[in-house]
Amino acid sequence: MSTTTGLPPTGAEAKHSPLAAGTLIACCVAVCLAQIGVAIPATLNGLFQQDLHPVGSQLTWISDAFLLPVSVLELTFGVLGDLFGRKRLLVGGALLLGLGEVTSASSHGVHLLWVGQALSGLGAAALFPTSLAMIIAGTRSHGERARLIAVWAGLLSVGGAIAPVLGGFTANYGSWRWSFVVVAGIAGASALLSLLLAKDSRSPEGRSLDLGGQLTIGISLFALLYAVIQGPTDGWGSGLVVAGFVVAAVFLALFVAAERRAASPLLRLGVFANRGFAVASVVAVVGMFSFLGTAYATSIRLGPIQHQSPLRTSVAFLLLNGLTLVLIPVTSRLLARMPARWLLAIGLTLMAAGDFVAATLDTGDLALTSLVLPLGLVGVGFAFTVSSITATAVNTVEPALEGMASATTNQLRDFGFTLGPAVIGAIALSTAASRFQSRLDTSSLDPGLKAAAQHVMEEGGPLAVNSVPPDSPPGHAGPLAFEALGHGYSIGYLVCGLAALASCLLVVGVLRRSDAKTVQ
Repeated sequence: MSTTTGLPPTGAEAKHSPLAAGTLIACCVAVCLAQIGVAIPATLNGLFQQDLHPVGSQLTWISDAFLLPVSVLELTFGVLGDLFGRKRLLVGGALLLGLGEVTSASSHGVHLLWVGQALSGLGAAALFPTSLAMIIAGTRSHGERARLIAVWAGLLSVGGAIAPVLGGFTANYGSWRWSFVVVAGIAGASALLSLLLAKDSRSPEGRSLDLGGQLTIGISLFALLYAVIQGPTDGWGSGLVVAGFVVAAVFLALFVAAERRAASPLLRLGVFANRGFAVASVVAVVGMFSFLGTAYATSIRLGPIQHQSPLRTSVAFLLLNGLTLVLIPVTSRLLARMPARWLLAIGLTLMAAGDFVAATLDTGDLALTSLVLPLGLVGVGFAFTVSSITATAVNTVEPALEGMASATTNQLRDFGFTLGPAVIGAIALSTAASRFQSRLDTSSLDPGLKAAAQHVMEEGGPLAVNSVPPDSPPGHAGPLAFEALGHGYSIGYLVCGLAALASCLLVVGVLRRSDAKTVQ
């Protein structure tokens, strides 16, 4: 790929210019920042429930308000980086994420918090594909690329590990608002580093904005997520929920039609004819759904259900995210020495095993030690999976399409991330609501207490019943809500495990040999 400074490379160097150390630093800090933004609400869900009193699906929307613009706009930001230079997106994305975090910190209601998280998500949507594309643009061999992708993935998980610790300390000794203030400070530092250190790159050949493709895929993804998230609250048969699913299907078909007609499509559908890229794409969605679904179920278990402190909750997320950094040397060696499909299969198997163990845990067990085995397995599995997905997908396309491939892989991965809280929240809350209603109807509670609990249930669901003071009239039904929620989120872990196992079987059964360009 040509760069915006100096003479264009020639000969064997025409595809890639050497990666400058400053660019690598700036990109690693940028992806770390973006992942901190993604993960910071996880340890704060319990405090959001206490302070802002979200009802129904409003708690889920706090996470997905960030993730939705990420999953919808990454392909577009990949194109913008190819056309106008990636350095601008690194700087602008960090500044926009910082603005969103300041907005979130100033919110005194759930709706302004949604706005702040959506702004932060826009910034992250620029940072994820841009940081990866800039690193890929500076690699000149598959071995070097494998090592740097492992570093990039490691810093992504460093952000995921920093976020809960940051959230735990600031919320424990100050306020959850200070968590967002600190992230805004990190965003400012990232923007400055990118401005001073990053070397610009672009790949404009054959690339142009595809407004039709962006509009149709954006509407489709938003409609799908709206229907999934609102289903438990509004009812799966309600008009708006059904309409959401219909709109999602229609606009997905329109997206495919638009991309087939576009002179310079947002996504070249032909790349899915490559088996390695196609399998990696499916696994990126389903496997990453499994991971963030696990993380979301864990955050709700420890926070709004068990009412554990953010600091204690952060320990669980160190197991989920921190192991990727520790395993960077192992992951990079494995990527260079073994077929990527085997590393994918191993990672997904470990994730499935961890989720199946987590599904058996007693919700009344408040000891963090009980989470070490299941979350440790998921964390190691994620470390292997996220790097091998990216390496498999990017290395199956021609150099001129690497920016698009990295943006596509990031978008699919983050769409899987977005589905995690949405689907697991929907399954768990629907299951818990049904179970709580059944247990309340057959309980021996006084009719007045039942009526009070029923009223809270109708207003805010089982999470609201579990959060009222125990000595209040609806609080007498708190143990029933606690048990129902524990059962619901155990089902959530089980679903995550089945998704990881299905992805593993797909990798082993379909991806029987690596493409010629896939990292070995």
